[in-house]
Amino acid sequence: MRQYIEQVLAPRLQGDGGWVEFVSLEGDQLTLVFRGECSKCLILNRCTDWIAQKIESELGQRVKIVPIRKKPFFWDTEG
Repeated sequence: MRQYIEQVLAPRLQGDGGWVEFVSLEGDQLTLVFRGECSKCLILNRCTDWIAQKIESELGQRVKIVPIRKKPFFWDTEG
């Protein structure tokens, strides 16, 4: 799963300025970290639905995505 996320899905998100990282797969719970543009996206749920659909269609596995948003540390200091 890690390899699929890093080599297939992550490059597709990079085209839009985002980034996804594999954290863990426990049972059907897939935890992913979203960075870059993904970390502040208002429609992240559409992306997680798309990822789940791609995994099911290409790997034959149903997963529930647990998204974690990670913004760059310097965003907290802007003001």
